[in-house]
Amino acid sequence: MPIIVNVDVMMARRKMSLTELAEKVDLTLANLSILKTGKAKAIRFSTLEALCHALDCQPGDLLEYVPDAMKKQPVESE
Repeated sequence: MPIIVNVDVMMARRKMSLTELAEKVDLTLANLSILKTGKAKAIRFSTLEALCHALDCQPGDLLEYVPDAMKKQPVESE
């Protein structure tokens, strides 16, 4: 998937644990872990808002678009 979730990066910058963030945004550790590892298929705007508030950041700090073409460039043979 070309959307990269950078929750772990922002958590590290804020020196915040998974447990602390889960409590602040009212998510289970399991659901936050799924989001943090990039395995989530969707996110509610209310969850995104809560994450931005807790981590004092913008949505663009948490989500990044990387086209598949940039991730897997074919190797050209001679």
